[in-house]
Amino acid sequence: MVSLFRSLESSASALTAERFRMDIISNNIANVNTTRTPEGGPFQRHLAVYSTKYDRGKPAGVQVVGVIKDQTPSKLVYNPGHPDADPRGYVAMPNVDVVSEMVDMISAARAYEANVTVINEAKRMMLKALEIGR
Repeated sequence: MVSLFRSLESSASALTAERFRMDIISNNIANVNTTRTPEGGPFQRHLAVYSTKYDRGKPAGVQVVGVIKDQTPSKLVYNPGHPDADPRGYVAMPNVDVVSEMVDMISAARAYEANVTVINEAKRMMLKALEIGR
C-alpha cells in the first residue's frame, strides 16, 4: 500500500511539473513577436528545469528547480519600417519557434495524461485492495 501512495505522490508531482511546463510554453508562444523587454532586446525563450525529488533517499517524483533563458541567438528579420529596426533595417526577433513550442506542448500534454492515468489506476488498485479486505 505504501508503494501505491508513493506512486500517487510521484504522479502528482509530475502533474504539477507538466502544468508549469505548459505555462512556460504558453508564455513563450505569447511572446513570439515581443521585440522589447525591460532588460532590453527581444524576448528570450524560457525553459523549465526539472530535478528528481527524493524522499528518504528514494526517488519520489519530480520537481521544478528553476526557469532558464534559452541562449539561442535571436533571429534577425529585415523590416526597415519596424520601430526596433537597427540602422541596416534588421529587427532582432525572439528565439521562439512556434512549431517547436507546439511539439513541446503536445509532449507536456501527453505526459500529463499519462500521469493522470497512473493516478487513476493507483486509486482503482487501492479500492480493489479494500474490497479484498472486507
